[in-house]
Amino acid sequence: MDAAQALVMAMQTWGIIGGLVAAVFLTIGMDRIDEDARGAYIFRPLLIPGVLLIWPIVLWRWWQIETEAAGWAGRYRAVRGWYGVSVIAMSIAIVAVVITGFAVRQTWPADAEPVQLSTGDSQ
Repeated sequence: MDAAQALVMAMQTWGIIGGLVAAVFLTIGMDRIDEDARGAYIFRPLLIPGVLLIWPIVLWRWWQIETEAAGWAGRYRAVRGWYGVSVIAMSIAIVAVVITGFAVRQTWPADAEPVQLSTGDSQ
């Protein structure tokens, strides 16, 4: 398995797990953790793309609220403690990916002659 296949497989796995979490959370979990969302089914399909992407955070917050580990005030407070760290980490990661891309890019072979494939006329 090469890197591309592993990346595609990882993204498919992430999407499948996200789809399962979205199905369970939007049908069962949302009613349990938010009283204002009970009976409001029209907006839930709009949340599917977000839940697909951030399903670990959805599961973590759902677990916190269900077990009352967050407390009453923490239930409505956004998770902001790691925002600054994640912004710095993502910025460093983007710069590292760009630098790595420039470092490992392929150079065009100087001795290769251009070849005309076809003119488009097949007569």
